Amino acid sequence: MADWPALAQRGSRACHDLIGWIYFDPKAAEMYGDLGVPDGAGYYAGSRFAPIAGGGNDVVAATAYSINGTLLGIGMDLMREHTDPESVQLARDARVIPGLDEVSPAIAEGLGALAEPAWAVVDSLHNGARALFAAHRGRVQRHTGNLALSAWLALNCFREWRGDTHWALIAAADLDGAEVGLLHNVMVDYEEAEWIARSRGASDEAIAVGWERLERKGLANDKTFTDEARAFRTDIELRTDEICGQMWEAFGEPNTLAFCELMEPHHDGFIARIDATAGKNWMPASRHSV
Repeated sequence: MADWPALAQRGSRACHDLIGWIYFDPKAAEMYGDLGVPDGAGYYAGSRFAPIAGGGNDVVAATAYSINGTLLGIGMDLMREHTDPESVQLARDARVIPGLDEVSPAIAEGLGALAEPAWAVVDSLHNGARALFAAHRGRVQRHTGNLALSAWLALNCFREWRGDTHWALIAAADLDGAEVGLLHNVMVDYEEAEWIARSRGASDEAIAVGWERLERKGLANDKTFTDEARAFRTDIELRTDEICGQMWEAFGEPNTLAFCELMEPHHDGFIARIDATAGKNWMPASRHSV
């Protein structure tokens, strides 16, 4: 019998590789700029959160609350001023397959067969408390005439369903935005423990409050994570995988294994791409040391 939490972990890592690079791709940002956004500024915010742009900046900030809401709001305002959400999504979509081909043409070649079963899963999943997933699922363009791109979009919905699930667990654990960024470091052990929080726009004040809150919970001591912090953060990850097992089980073991086996040989290639285009610490969800 399949170990679905373990397969969910493999599948989520494969999704991070398949999707994450697009947010740090200079050509994608350039294409975003071609829509009229000056220098493609705020590309990450505009491209990822375009489907929920109509909800306003506060909703966007609440959806991914470890990222500074002011920074996200600036990006969303630039997008609304110069273009529109559907144009942003289509421009991003146009970069997906050429970008994947730069890592390996085998990826797009293998994705097409997964489009139909992946969308069947996406359409079957309940969207309770999963706003970003629901917005991505509800977009008009699924590009069914381009099966590789269609599969990429469906698997992006997998990723956002997991992300919304993870955020629900994080919020239920009463972690504020700076705490989330700080605590993520126990998963990757960056030399600079505050790097993730600062990369998401946390201020000195917010980080100080974050450390204080972690210390009150027994998760830090003098800005050093305790063993309890590692157990706590690992448990959140495991609980996320347990819940997400149902998604991959619906996808089926053959499809899940085919996707993982398609992506895993290229993990280092995706990491090298992000290292080159953004920096060596970016996309921490794809970097696991524990």
